[in-house]
Amino acid sequence: MLETIKQVVGLKREEEKPFENEVIENLESWTVRFSRWRFNEELRGYPFVENRYAPFRPARRALPMLNLGLISSAGAYIDGTKPFDTATVDGDVSFREIPREVEAKDLAYSARGYDPKAVTEDRNAQIPIERLIEYEENAVIGRLNEVWWSLCGFIPNARLVAEQLAPKIAERLHRYNVQAALLIPASRLCHQTVAIIARKIEQSGIPTMTISVDREITEKIRPPRAAYYEGEFGSVAGKPNWKEYQLRILDESLRLIEPLDQPSIRKLVVELETEVEKERGEK
Repeated sequence: MLETIKQVVGLKREEEKPFENEVIENLESWTVRFSRWRFNEELRGYPFVENRYAPFRPARRALPMLNLGLISSAGAYIDGTKPFDTATVDGDVSFREIPREVEAKDLAYSARGYDPKAVTEDRNAQIPIERLIEYEENAVIGRLNEVWWSLCGFIPNARLVAEQLAPKIAERLHRYNVQAALLIPASRLCHQTVAIIARKIEQSGIPTMTISVDREITEKIRPPRAAYYEGEFGSVAGKPNWKEYQLRILDESLRLIEPLDQPSIRKLVVELETEVEKERGEK
């Protein structure tokens, strides 16, 4: 009798969450819709991925004890090396491992789908290396991993992200013993790309946090954890040359990793605090 009850409960759970182990649910039907889409840079009629469930891995370490991995979809690469291919229709599913010691002046950007003005003016607007190193020095996080991962997130072929790019990045994070990952998209389509990658990383056993300025797309793809605010593409990690604003976004987002016990998209209060700061004449 007990065995029968266990079987019934197991079947019920399987029926309730039939896609919980899939990076893209109903991948084959999405592939058919994608094959019918006529490519355009503005993404008119693009069949964004839609998931119902999200994988989830509870954080096992407090922020001050973990090795944090950073993943950016701004298309950064070391100047003088091979850039990302921004002409391919499917999108470039390669990535770069960049040492944290590489300075902002040594980076170039294969920008697609967003204006690179902010990130070239201040890379922390999309790639908050300096801010996270400050967090490391002040013991907010244990450490920022010695390399960070860069990709060009304008990848229309989401299947390639799920089957090629995401597994490779997840494997590299494990190779470096990363214990939590922060993902920052740059464009609208980047929100889909990094959300898919976050799902795969979470499936592999590493908790993630995705910063979002496009709630609609984020809710469709359903990354495990997302922190949302009314920001702009191209400066998702905060307005350029505004350190306090960038720190506010990072602080709110990172501190959600540990307490969340289920997949969630949380609204940040960064705009309210910023308005108060402006009224005080502090910016």
